[in-house]
This record gives sequence, structure tokens and C-alpha cells, in this order.
Amino acid sequence: MTQDIRNQAAGFDGWLMYHSVGVYSGHREAMRDALAAFADIWCAPDDARWDEALAARARLLGDWAALIGARDAGVFGAQNVTDAFARYLDALDDETLRNRTVLVAADCFPSLHFLLSGLSARRGFELRTVRVREGEAYVRDEDFIEAWTDDVSLALVTWVSSLTSKRVNLDAMCAQARRRGSLVALDVTQGIGILPFDLTDTPFDFVCGSTLKWLCGAPGTGLGYIAPKAFLDGRATPAVRGWFSQEDPFNWDIDAFTYASDARRFDTGTPSILPFIASQPGMSWMRSQPAGSVRLHNLALAHELIAMMDDKGYRLLSPHNDDERGGSIMAEAPAHLDAAKIVVQLKESGVFVDSRSRTLRFSPGISTTRVGLERLAQGLPK
Repeated sequence: MTQDIRNQAAGFDGWLMYHSVGVYSGHREAMRDALAAFADIWCAPDDARWDEALAARARLLGDWAALIGARDAGVFGAQNVTDAFARYLDALDDETLRNRTVLVAADCFPSLHFLLSGLSARRGFELRTVRVREGEAYVRDEDFIEAWTDDVSLALVTWVSSLTSKRVNLDAMCAQARRRGSLVALDVTQGIGILPFDLTDTPFDFVCGSTLKWLCGAPGTGLGYIAPKAFLDGRATPAVRGWFSQEDPFNWDIDAFTYASDARRFDTGTPSILPFIASQPGMSWMRSQPAGSVRLHNLALAHELIAMMDDKGYRLLSPHNDDERGGSIMAEAPAHLDAAKIVVQLKESGVFVDSRSRTLRFSPGISTTRVGLERLAQGLPK
């Protein structure tokens, strides 16, 4: 570990929560400065506040576009990932979904499954959920592809599972979408910022994510992308629309609404600004790091975590192969241990993890150090 990384880790050397909230050295100060600067702009005795606010929001969206290999015109902001995906679904016409199938894996983020299951009857589609095989921890790629038959109109792919850190093969998913002629949406939330991604290499019809987790942002900043072809074939006409959905947001003629010609049509009313301001420092910091450096640090600690799980007798739920895994290590606590109590005990020693039922989630990021892992090894019971 370099001296620079050791310095960055001060105070967060036992932080293993990057699957939830990302941190870096100077994070608090940078966020405080960004919000204070916005307060000065917003409260100034002039009329520049909205120009400055919208420019700040556009800056973050531009960074999101650059991060995923998209054009600025193809991205939009939302409250969260579920909100972004809901706007996309809302824009799909009935002919696209009715009497067709929407495909999803059982280990997707639950909120997205809640959304789809609630809409299936209303929009007239069948929701097909690919289950985890008996005795296994995550949905296999081959099982998802086998369930992706000709009747599938839309497939929702989760790049990295929040429960196992299983990473899907994006090339295989894009190839299957072409074979079936299906629309394909991708949730990149648990992978973006720690793993490389480029729409040029793996084109998707829709991508959603947020600035939380590896991007070290704030809640309230959902991010979406929609492929340009959606504007050409009429598959991008959201019913929820407002003055910012228009080509000209300052059109006040209520009989002359026209959708914006790009992804701005997914905006609605007055846009949220503060979460974008608060998320910019983390986005800027992450994008300024040398390519692959954060992942290399993550992998070194992930390998130690895997060895620790084996030594402690915890069942590893994440793939061993680095190419099949995101940035996290998930493990099942032995039956005689209470995972929730383990979380509390570790917190008392300055090690931060969380649990989902018997699953413990460990996500080492730039601030995590081997010293923190040593304390984890001392406090993690067998």
C-alpha cells in the first residue's frame, strides 16, 4: 500500500461499506465547501442563482455521461435508481410491453423488482424472475440467458449483485439482446466507479445508477441514460412531464408542449439541485484517480478478505474469480452466529460492515487499510 493511500485512510481504515456509502480523504471538507459555495450563490442579491444551479447540475450529469461513455444529450437526473428506471418504463408504449415478458434476475436490487411486480398487471406484461439454483448464492448468467426467450420485450440486467457481488458478463447480455431483438436495461449501481464501463463496448438501451457507493456521492442523485435510437422510434414519451421536459423550458403556452429532443424529456418539474452539488466532489475525486488504481487497491484487500472468510469458516457467497466479481466480498455467517450482532461488535472496534439476514457485506475501498482488516480478523468470531 502506498504512503498516499495510508494518508487517505486516516479515520476510515476499517470502513468496509463502499457498497452503501463511499468516502475518501478530505471528503467532508470538500462536500462542506461545495454546499457553502452554493449557499453563497443562492443567497446573493442578484439574479444569477438559477444559471449557476443548473450549470452545477449539468456538470455532474456531464461527468456521468463521460464515465459511462455516453453523450451529454443522452443522460438525465432523477431522485434515485428506482425513479430513473420508472421514468424509462413509463416512456415505453403499451405495444412494447403488453402481452410480452419482462425478464429480471431474483438477485436484482429488490426495489426494482418491487417496481416491476407492481406494474406488471397495470401495463399488461408478464414478469419472469430467474431464480437462484438450489444451494447456490446467485443467478447464473447461463440461466438468465436461457430464460431470455423470443417473448421477452425487455430484460433488466443487474451488473453487480448487491447481495453477492456477482458480476454478469455484459458482452453475453448484449449479444443475447441482439439475438432476441429485445430492449435491455442495465443497473450499474454496485459496479460503476470501481469497474470500467463503456457503452461503446457494451451498448444498452437504458442504464441507471447513482452517485452513492463507489462514486462517494450523496443520496438523492439518481442517474439515467437512454440510447439515441429511443428518440427515433418513438419509445421515449414519458407520461409524467413538466416544464423542464420541454425543448424550451421557458415556454408558457399550455397548448404548445413539445418534448425535449434529448434525454431532458425525462425531467419533470423544477429539478433537484442540492444532491447534485453534494455529489460533485466525490465524482470529481473518483474521476481524477489514475485508471485502475482504486480497483487494484480493492483487489488486494478483497483477496485478504476471501482468505479470512475461509479461515473463519464463513461461506463465501461471492465468486472467487476476480473477473466474475464486483468490488465487494459477501459471506454467510455460520449458523451459530448472529450476523446483526457481529455488525454491532465490529463497529465498537472501528470496523464498519453491514448484514442482510445471515449475509455479511464487506466492501474495501480507497480508505480501507490492512490495519483495518487486522482489526476485522481479531473481532470476527468463528
